[in-house]
Amino acid sequence: MTAFTSARRTALGALTVAAGALLVAPAQAQNHPISGQQRATAQDVSQRGIPVADLAPNAPDVYVVKRGDTLWGISGLYLKSAWRWPELWGMNMQALPNPHLIYPGQTLYLDKDGGYARLRTTAPGTSASSGTVRVSPSTRSDSLSSTALPTLKPHLIEPFLVEPVVVDASVLQRAPRVIATQEERVLMASGDRAYVRGDAATPLTMDPGEPRQFRVFRDAVALKDPQTGEILGYEAQYLGKAELVRGESFEKSSDGKGGIRTDYVPATVDLSGSKEEIRAGDRLLPAPAREFISYVPRAPREGTEARVVSIYGSSAAGASAGSAGQNQVVAINLGTRNGIEAGHVMRLMTKGDVIKDKTDPKLPMIKLPSESNGLAMVFRTFDRVSYALILEIRTGVRVGDRLVSPQE
Repeated sequence: MTAFTSARRTALGALTVAAGALLVAPAQAQNHPISGQQRATAQDVSQRGIPVADLAPNAPDVYVVKRGDTLWGISGLYLKSAWRWPELWGMNMQALPNPHLIYPGQTLYLDKDGGYARLRTTAPGTSASSGTVRVSPSTRSDSLSSTALPTLKPHLIEPFLVEPVVVDASVLQRAPRVIATQEERVLMASGDRAYVRGDAATPLTMDPGEPRQFRVFRDAVALKDPQTGEILGYEAQYLGKAELVRGESFEKSSDGKGGIRTDYVPATVDLSGSKEEIRAGDRLLPAPAREFISYVPRAPREGTEARVVSIYGSSAAGASAGSAGQNQVVAINLGTRNGIEAGHVMRLMTKGDVIKDKTDPKLPMIKLPSESNGLAMVFRTFDRVSYALILEIRTGVRVGDRLVSPQE
């Protein structure tokens, strides 16, 4: 079926708890998205630590990781710039070979020596072996992928991992469409049964390997580059979920004249989790598999510059001229083809208002300089568009605002 296929991400590595000690499964631990540049940065930092001047003013000497903590929060606790997570990881590479594997209950010790600082999981002056975390005297095996610290609060981005979808102009036109419902209802919601017709070349079937779970979309809105006006893709409006319970088929019956006719029978789906009412003409795309993602905050390459294309959810309400605040999501005009990856942290910049200089009798118009306005982290990427969560903000973010690498 020609439809949008969501990008695959590596799941979190499993931890095996054996003989009361935490042991990392090496093959799994190597699957996390750690770039060569991040590893090189961490290795360099691990030799000497980071300058004490780069520590956050109130960085604690001892900190016990708690449930509810995030990698972003802990990085910000110790560093002035939370996006420099690879350097925080590098402070303790031997004890923490993978930046994702930090868990509630671990104790972090800040070791300052010679103007440099390192973060350890053992108290300064003790051996690494004494830092083994004992969880139980019994022997058991369990998966702790869900207990590793997430980079961000999961509830902030989980809805957006399945809701926004950027497609080509023709994708939704070829996708299966809702054509009718039981009892001839005009509008449908969760719990309703609907009938769907697929593309003639790729009908919906219950064959092994074919998708059973779908998402329902409507009205692909053009995402335009705020500088060039070029259409970067189409953002489809998410409506809800649909489960395929019966595939498309053909039935033979009497034509009433002694002959046999063949009738087309559409596929049947059950609707659930609807955010808005669903109606005939809405389209279905296969639902992505649920995945556990932990992002490594890091800076994109220097010189990267993006623009805010839209504020997610505002187009449907006609509020594109509004502004976004803390924990809202924005679309930007760079994607995978531009080297943008999930985890990239970018600095938000104000546009710089154009004002009238009232101190000059001629009242000339002048443009104020752009100022740093906060940080946003990319969490979902498409070919030419990405979605970013606003982590820190001073004033509202508007369409057309710039985003740059945080080092700049």
